[in-house]
Amino acid sequence: MPSQNEQISNIVKKESGRLLDFIRKRIPNEEDAQDVLQDVFYQLTQSYRLMKPIEQVTAWLYTVTRNKITDLFRKKKTVSLDKAFVSKSDENGEELLLAELIPQNQETAEAKMANTLIMEMLTDSLDKLPKAQREVFVMHEIDGLSFNEISDQTGIGLNTLLSRKRYAVNFLREELRSLYNEMFHN
Repeated sequence: MPSQNEQISNIVKKESGRLLDFIRKRIPNEEDAQDVLQDVFYQLTQSYRLMKPIEQVTAWLYTVTRNKITDLFRKKKTVSLDKAFVSKSDENGEELLLAELIPQNQETAEAKMANTLIMEMLTDSLDKLPKAQREVFVMHEIDGLSFNEISDQTGIGLNTLLSRKRYAVNFLREELRSLYNEMFHN
């Protein structure tokens, strides 16, 4: 009987080509496709390490792959903090994003003061959020965790996490709208 590592290695060798083709048909970006494939094989490895028997490995792999593809699309469709603060446009018709609010050049006293004001308002606004929404927002936007990682850490379902993040972004949008308008429309 082959060892656990040999079993995993054999499955990866046998299935990786077909799985990658399956993924590429659904995800045109090669890096994203490779990431999904790696996530699937990571989950396979974790399953074997936890001694959870997989009876129909190929069917299991395709199910996990479909789920990972869905997760990727959900992640890409979520409202990011930057998009949450898009103004109608500036005087040239260009969209203005939150990143543009935060001065990149910290040399001048005015830039330092503006950055401090923005960060204070953002911190105050985050403190006003319900704890569950604040935690999801911070974990996703600031800590850079995926919703799958957050779900794994907290045990909270993906749809609940997505909903909490959406409520947080909508709340922050309203809270910071006055600052945005003051900085760009005065």
